[in-house]
Amino acid sequence: MIEVLLSKPVVVTLAILGAVLCSLASFFQTRRRISEKTANALNWAGYAVMGASMLLFVLAGLWR
Repeated sequence: MIEVLLSKPVVVTLAILGAVLCSLASFFQTRRRISEKTANALNWAGYAVMGASMLLFVLAGLWR
């Protein structure tokens, strides 16, 4: 199971997902589709996903 989490496709997918969440937050907030509070929460979620990706990247380097 740990090998799957540390695999390159999972790490890259999480990084892309985090970037998409942050980009969507900015995109929708500038067009006034979501409130500032919602955009902030979406940004935090994106940063958390990107942080998980970075952590898995480091662990993958240490694991192998």
